[in-house]
Order: sequence, then C-alpha cells, then structure tokens
Amino acid sequence: MVKENEYYDILDVKTDASEADIKKAYYLKARKVHPDKNPGDPQAAKNFQVLGEAYQVLSNPEKRAAYDKYGKEGVQQDAMVDPASVFGMLFGSELFEEYVGQLALAYLASIEADLESYEPDIRKQMLQDKIKALQKEREDKLAAMLKNKLEPFVEGRTDEFIEWANQEAKSLSSAGFGEAMMHTIGYIYTRKAAKEIGKGKRFLKVPFLAEWVRDKGHHMKSQVMAASGAVSLLQLQDEVNRLHEHQGDNKEEHIQKAIEAKMDALLQSLWQINVLDIESTLSHVCQSVLRDPSVSKDVLRARATGLRKLGTIFQVSKKKRVRDLKHNREAAFRY
Repeated sequence: MVKENEYYDILDVKTDASEADIKKAYYLKARKVHPDKNPGDPQAAKNFQVLGEAYQVLSNPEKRAAYDKYGKEGVQQDAMVDPASVFGMLFGSELFEEYVGQLALAYLASIEADLESYEPDIRKQMLQDKIKALQKEREDKLAAMLKNKLEPFVEGRTDEFIEWANQEAKSLSSAGFGEAMMHTIGYIYTRKAAKEIGKGKRFLKVPFLAEWVRDKGHHMKSQVMAASGAVSLLQLQDEVNRLHEHQGDNKEEHIQKAIEAKMDALLQSLWQINVLDIESTLSHVCQSVLRDPSVSKDVLRARATGLRKLGTIFQVSKKKRVRDLKHNREAAFRY
C-alpha cells in the first residue's frame, strides 16, 4: 500500500510497476507531451515538467521508497533535474528524428520491458535481434528522407536548398543539445561527402588518402570516447551504490550531492555514447545515399555536393558546442 498514487497515475503505471515499465512509460508519454511536439500549447512545458518530476522520483529506488511511504512530503524537491535535460540526455529531441532517428538508448527504453519475463540468455538474444531490426529500419527511413532533402539541390534549385538549410539550422539549434547535435551531423555529412567527391583523386593508389585517414582516425576516436563515457557511467553507478549502503540519516542528500558534483561527467558520458550511435548510423545512411545503384553518377555527384553544403551549414564552432553542453549542465539543476 502506498500513501499517494499521483506519480504513478501521471505515468499510467501500477504501483508495483517494474523499473523497466516505468522507464518505458516515461519514454512513450514524454514523446507525446514534449514541448517540441506541442509548440502551440502554453501548458506543454508544465505538463512535461510534471511528467519528468514523476519519472525522477519513481525511477530512483530511494526516492520511490520514500514517496511510497510518505508521499511527496518524503521526497526532496530542491535538486530535481530539469526534465528537458533528462529527456535530451537519454533520448535526444523530436526535432532531430528526421536526421538521426530514434537513438539506441531509446530502443532499450521502448523494448526492454516487453522482454522482462524471459530468461537472461534468451532475453539478451531477443534484445539483440530487435535492436538489429530496428536499426535497419531506422537507417532505411533516414536514407529515404535524406534523399528527399537533397532533391532540390540535385535538380539545380541551389538557392532554394541553401535558404531551406539555413532556416533548418536555425530551427534545430533551439532544441536541447541542438548545436552539439548539428555539429555531429554536419561533421559526418561533410566527411562522407568529401570522401565520395574525392574518390577519383589518388595518391599511392589510395583513394583520397587524407580523407580516408581522417575518417578512420575520427571513427577510432569516437569509439574510444564512447568507451570512456561508458566507464565513467559505471564508475558513477558504483559510487552511488556505495552511498546506498551508507546507513546515515543523510544518505539521500549524500547521493544527490555526488550526482550533482559529477553532472559535467554525466552529461559528457551520455553525450559520448550517443555520438558514437549517431555517427555510426549516419555513416551507413550516407553510404546508402551516395552509393545508390539506382541513379546515375551525375546524381550521386550532385548528392555528395549538396550533402557537403548541408553539412557545412549545420556545423558550428567548437566554442558553441562547449557552450551548449555547459548551458545544459547549468539548466539541469535550475529547480
């Protein structure tokens, strides 16, 4: 028996819902009420904040236990993380779905609850199969949408294309992690386009050697950074677990302070993991678009040129990317 049902009702879950059920419910509802999805609704931000508050309490074992026993009065409200930062870190933004699709972290949120009843080994294999199928569908859809976006440039409507690209960049930059996301997308677009455009340039019989080396080096760097991000998250989790074992009266406060102190590392770690997912996905998408056997070489060349132009417009300075990450970190504890 719980003292209050309000947070459970907000997420539309039962009071005995599992952690996976709560995460999936939050993901599905957040996508519906996210301010990006409801630009004309003055209550959208408030609804999203309320949903985020319910998720933060019920997804935390300590806060959930306190809420079940004492209700809202038993939960600290002064250090609630900004819901937009939580959703942005975990799942990205609706505005970017036409460019990156659903992030891999979102796949887990949407399907892990459905496999909870299976044995661990079977669940692991089923999860891998589902993710593989979803990733294939994701890449196919993104490739089709990217071809459509490049079509005006391919048809010679260059001014129209550039005007659209600049307006698109302005709109996307307003989203959570918008500038950082655009920089990542733009980098892959320009690198893959340059690689295709330079295929005819040979040095020591290696196609466009400089681009080839740069591309390989960047991919290795992204893998190392993602691995580093995963390790940082595991280290933070270990520290929180140790604090959970602390029997003092201020255990919850110690845990919150530990997370707050490492917010920079937390944001950076989540971003690094998502960057590898985005870069890997877009590399496959660009390859599909730029090596499409169903169109002529002239069309492929025009697509590559248009893609490089789009990528250049999307890329922002490194200073802006750092400022974007800093802004999201500062916003994370505004409540």
